[in-house]
Amino acid sequence: MTETGKSLYGKIGGEAAVNAAVDIFYRKVLADDRISSFFEGVDMSKQAAKQKAFLTMAFGGPHNYSGLDMRRGHAHLVEKGLNDSHFDAVMENLAATMHELKVPDELIAEAAAIAESTRNDVLGR
Repeated sequence: MTETGKSLYGKIGGEAAVNAAVDIFYRKVLADDRISSFFEGVDMSKQAAKQKAFLTMAFGGPHNYSGLDMRRGHAHLVEKGLNDSHFDAVMENLAATMHELKVPDELIAEAAAIAESTRNDVLGR
């Protein structure tokens, strides 16, 4: 079994798919009034690069993520009121992105399960 052959990362199309997904995802997030304010003043080029590295790692691809862990990386957002409704909005945008890229439903469910596994850490619980 190769790393990219059986992992979610490989199944969805590897680096090109993750890059496309992150670009579309942040376009949706920044247009979403429920959560866009959390990104005010954020360098979106750096944010997208970090997200691409994180999703690559989380989906079973090469591990090049060097950012903060989920709890520390989102603590400043929790202080600004980040809660379950915001996390749900992010999840909706992730699923919509993957649907737009025509990712099969079972792989979207797999990605959602991975993202959902970070909820408590992201929300500082």
